[in-house]
Amino acid sequence: MKNDKSTVGGQRSITVLGATGSIGDSTMDLVRGGGERYRVEALTAHSNVEALAKLSREFNVRFAAIADPTRLGELKDALSGTGIECGAGESAIIEAAARPADWLMAAVSGAAGLKPALAAADRGATIALANKECLVCAGDLFMQRAVRGGACILPADSEHNALFQALSSGNRDELTRVIITASGGPFRTWSAADIEQATLEQALKHPNWSMGQKITIDSASMMNKGLEVIEAAYLFALEPDQIDVLVHPQSIVHGLVEFSDRSVVAQLGAPDMRTPIAHCLGWPDRISGPAERLDLAKIGQLTFEAPDFTRFPGLRLAFEALRTGHGATTVFNAANEVAVAAFIAKKIRFGAIARLVEATLEQWARAGNLAPLESADEAIAVDHSARNLAATLLPQIAAKAS
Repeated sequence: MKNDKSTVGGQRSITVLGATGSIGDSTMDLVRGGGERYRVEALTAHSNVEALAKLSREFNVRFAAIADPTRLGELKDALSGTGIECGAGESAIIEAAARPADWLMAAVSGAAGLKPALAAADRGATIALANKECLVCAGDLFMQRAVRGGACILPADSEHNALFQALSSGNRDELTRVIITASGGPFRTWSAADIEQATLEQALKHPNWSMGQKITIDSASMMNKGLEVIEAAYLFALEPDQIDVLVHPQSIVHGLVEFSDRSVVAQLGAPDMRTPIAHCLGWPDRISGPAERLDLAKIGQLTFEAPDFTRFPGLRLAFEALRTGHGATTVFNAANEVAVAAFIAKKIRFGAIARLVEATLEQWARAGNLAPLESADEAIAVDHSARNLAATLLPQIAAKAS
């Protein structure tokens, strides 16, 4: 999972992949508050040239890269006279990850984040991992490469960071299970019939967290929690039966670890992504964070309930894909991305998201496609094939829901 390495004295040089997204924004806020403690080596963005250029100027970065290859000219114009090197396209994002920064935030969304994160792992960087696809699409491969390269992987997701902190309370052979908490999203108390018909506007009203559109919809379907289960299995080398999910509407307890003596250690904090990111940014030390101080007396009570696998079948499908292995988790993620895009485009109902994922997994397995993934290119090829399969199945899934 990790090795104990940190910058000794002086500044910590950092790179942020996905600097203009919600995770990147929280990261840059913390870096801004750190003053001279950090020097920014490189920043990347998907297509927001204006925001990337503004951040690059503010932090006087050495290299800025935009994923959209058609926007290189815009980026060069925006950074004219600064001396900041510019790049565009996949190769430029990989170059940013490969540059000599001590610490890297991997917050590029989707399968596009895999190769850059592997480039950082291969050079032995400390990686704050906020990209689920690195583990969901290629978990074994990614963790093996990290070990071989001497990289340190720090989980930046609130739930996995909570588990990471709680795990330090015991030895590995004393661990019995981990518990990932879920808010339950906006549809926690809804009936199955109402969830089926939920609108985009309703799915985007998360009760606790402010996140991007895709992850907010995943939270509403609990697909996001399924992805986190898969992520935890690879990140901490756990069997599916060692992972439980607990619905906790207040989003104060982020993760719990149970040890052999039945002691359960939990990490608590206000629902603010700057807390786990600050833990990663300062690790192995702790730094001051701007999140609101936790006031349990004001909150009054914390409640918990078991997840409903019937109303939220995405969670069941995630466990099934994890047990199947051999690329099934890659297919699960790819099909879900196609389904969410279709829901946003109002091509399918909310309830059809899980049905499309399940149909894609079933057809993929029936076709005999399951096999271990040996390289990043293989993982990306499976991702692309699964997306095409899901797109092919989409019309019949949409028709059934009509």
